[in-house]
Amino acid sequence: MEGRLILALILGVCTAIPCRAYYSESKPYVPPAEKVTQLHFFLHDTVSGKDPSAVLVARPNFTTAFNNTPIPFGSVFAIDDPITVGPNLTSGVIGNAQGLWASTGKDVLDLVVYWDIGFTEGKFNGSSFSLFSRNTITQTEREAAVVGGRGEFRMAKGVAKFKTYFADFSTADAIMECNITLIHY
Repeated sequence: MEGRLILALILGVCTAIPCRAYYSESKPYVPPAEKVTQLHFFLHDTVSGKDPSAVLVARPNFTTAFNNTPIPFGSVFAIDDPITVGPNLTSGVIGNAQGLWASTGKDVLDLVVYWDIGFTEGKFNGSSFSLFSRNTITQTEREAAVVGGRGEFRMAKGVAKFKTYFADFSTADAIMECNITLIHY
């Protein structure tokens, strides 16, 4: 009985205290001036070998499209791909692309990619931007949408242009040359 009385007292006190708003009246947000940053690097997506940077995490039970390839329709891969200054891994790793890509084309080898491309070296160390877009890998050149960023690339938008530098369709290993235009604050 005493416990119920204490609980009732606590509830009464809590309801008597005016609600505090989870926001405050403030001035409208005025963003700082936009910046434009151009980036150029190479992304190494390795599916084969003893230390792959892209790993199959889901595969459909039944599919006929591209069934004899390393990436049949419906497959989902998790990635942690190194990005480098030049086309060789020895040219200097400056960060990585982490995320997912899924084989989404039944008739054409299309991927949908969600990647967070982060930098671990240089001026943009600790900053990243995110891509979410279609990537038709059979085309030599293609584009992906930049949908956000953090750190130096806060609130980024823009476009990523990919060009296949190297591709081995028997293993699904690839190196892409990336030219990125970021608009950010």
